[in-house]
Amino acid sequence: MRPIRILQVVTIMNRGGLETMLMNYYRQVDRTKIQFDFMVHRNEEGHYDKEIIDLGGKLFRMPQIRPGNYRLYFKQLDEFFKKHSYYKVVHSHINENSSFVLRAANRADIPCRIAHSHLSDLGLDLKYPFRLYARSVMKNNPNNYFACSKKAGEWLFGKNHPDRGDIKVLNNAVDVKKFKFNEQVRARVRNELQTGNKLVIGHIGRINKQKNHDFLIDIFKEVQEREPDSLLVLAGEGHLRKAVEQKVKSLGLSEHVRFLGVREDVADLFQSFDLFLFPSLFEGLPVVLVEAQAAGLNCIVSDTITKETDITGRLKFKSLNDSPEKWAESILSTTYEHKDTSNVIRNKGYDTATMADWLCGFYTAHSLQALK
Repeated sequence: MRPIRILQVVTIMNRGGLETMLMNYYRQVDRTKIQFDFMVHRNEEGHYDKEIIDLGGKLFRMPQIRPGNYRLYFKQLDEFFKKHSYYKVVHSHINENSSFVLRAANRADIPCRIAHSHLSDLGLDLKYPFRLYARSVMKNNPNNYFACSKKAGEWLFGKNHPDRGDIKVLNNAVDVKKFKFNEQVRARVRNELQTGNKLVIGHIGRINKQKNHDFLIDIFKEVQEREPDSLLVLAGEGHLRKAVEQKVKSLGLSEHVRFLGVREDVADLFQSFDLFLFPSLFEGLPVVLVEAQAAGLNCIVSDTITKETDITGRLKFKSLNDSPEKWAESILSTTYEHKDTSNVIRNKGYDTATMADWLCGFYTAHSLQALK
């Protein structure tokens, strides 16, 4: 019996939060029964593309979604679903732009059409009118609504949307065993990073406006003045990296800040941190905070992030209106020991082993229902 093929719709399969979440589930599902394929919206290769192919998945490349190419893009979507009519489940992760994909899937009579919200805000920019247009297309084109948190669901679908139905919160789960604290791994990674006995503050995320690196560096400047034997470790890439590096240099922090770029050993990297710092402007329910808690870390995070993120009681929320000095004081008054949180995370449904079974069951049930 061939596996049921599920079409996952994303921007590009790089090492971002939702992409990592998808791969966490993809690795765990029984691929003799469920197989993931991916519609991506970039021509360049994503970090996970090779692994997807190795796991038996297919990659379909579509153009980047831009207001100027809507008409051509909509035509390509219709042609895609006409050619690939065997899909019974389309699971779209591109926020308001999911409406376009799911409208085409609806026209092609694909029975299960999932819109999945991964953010709680995007702010105001030049694309805002087009986002409103995309939301207006949403209507009944999805017939299942997923979100990484209640707040993320309300942001994309509205609190009282009559067509929305129930929003299913699909936890951004992680492989708990992989992230469990390990003293030997900690010693090895700290040795590789040459941290010595310094206080190591970690951050993992794209270097873009959302992650608020400008404020993060201001916070660390205050930490460094109070605790000279401290180090900031940044993992991730983004279009603002050069600007952030320049700020670090101008503040005289170059010897105290490490830019690691994209890392494949994130689970090991967490072991080397003493504390995790995350002052994002907005998020859905960030996978990286689940990972940090799975590694047993205390975390200082912005209060723009939903309280649903605090799975283990190890998150301290701070206002972005507070000064960098106040953030630094919170960091330096926090304990730095790692704690075994694996049972708590499993019991609250954030372990991929448990949640992958649920997702596999959902896909199977809706695929079989479509065949009746």
